[in-house]
Amino acid sequence: MIKIKKSGAKYSAIIGIGEKLRQLSVEQKTEYLLLNRGINAVVNINTDAIIPKIDFNSNEIQVYPAVKGRFKLRQAINQNYFFNSSSPDNIFITNGGTGALELIFKTIDSKKLMLPHLYWGTYVNMLKINHINYEFYSNLQFLRENYSELEDCAIIICDPNNPSGSKYDDNELIETIRILDRAGATIIVDSPYRRLFVDWGKDNFFQKLLEFENVIICESFSKSIGLSGQRVGFVHSINKDFMEELAINLLYTTNGVNNFAQLLVELILTTEDGKKAAQDFRNITVAEIKKNIQFLESKNFIAKEFYDNTLPWGIFVIVNKSYEELLQHKIGSVPMKYFTQITNLQIDNYSRICVSVPHHKFVGFFETMLK
Repeated sequence: MIKIKKSGAKYSAIIGIGEKLRQLSVEQKTEYLLLNRGINAVVNINTDAIIPKIDFNSNEIQVYPAVKGRFKLRQAINQNYFFNSSSPDNIFITNGGTGALELIFKTIDSKKLMLPHLYWGTYVNMLKINHINYEFYSNLQFLRENYSELEDCAIIICDPNNPSGSKYDDNELIETIRILDRAGATIIVDSPYRRLFVDWGKDNFFQKLLEFENVIICESFSKSIGLSGQRVGFVHSINKDFMEELAINLLYTTNGVNNFAQLLVELILTTEDGKKAAQDFRNITVAEIKKNIQFLESKNFIAKEFYDNTLPWGIFVIVNKSYEELLQHKIGSVPMKYFTQITNLQIDNYSRICVSVPHHKFVGFFETMLK
């Protein structure tokens, strides 16, 4: 008999919901609007002008990848994210954002990890697998007021937030991180949706994080340039002890990330054709997201009790409709019980949906529901 180490983690409910929706679509021979997923589905990025630049017969593709990632890609990230103020030595390429988080959790040694009270469910399961204790915080103000109790703790800041799509003010974010860094806490900045919405040439948020020794940046190209299928992300930190140990975990966990995926991202970040493809993708995607959020607002579908008098900013929205109610109208979603342990609301009455889909299709399904 095979003996198993039980982690206590659960198979992803979001993946399970997706499998159910696909099965229903086949059985009923009808389309479902898949808003349960966390990917941009307005358009795909157009790589037609980029792929011909890749020589698939070269060693760049056919030989083992560098463990820490392609040096030219790490240079491109330093330029694109940090305006050359950091160093490629502070950047390691990972198997997407999830792979980056797994490596971070394997490397840090904290007495507990603090999660936002609205959190991505995968955080919890990954923490269970890595046997890390966790608690929840309500907002940035809570962190600032309780910083003295957070020494030797790790804090995840997900902004824009998954599942709500809400966004903190950048100045408040930086000030909170400064206080936590001085207190000796480890701050994990996980913001894979930010780069979809900001001007790459002007956004200096990541550059500002370089002054903090205890900050770990976890990033992904899945959302900002629509390459979730390629599984490319990175970890950045100026803490040398952390990065040295991360390199060991990276080696024995992945032995390097797919060369093609790395080279594709590198060309998107560094060539004129690539930059244009990324900008076109983002322009179209963000325009449709904004129209979808405006539509939900006009129909009073947004669960404003989660938003503190602001509208969602990211690719997700919490709506005041249950998973079952949306499913009746062939709209996929994820119940909010998988994203929070809040007890003062009837949480089963709310769902998280992804609003990064074509506006005409989005409106069509919701208008049918309204009728």
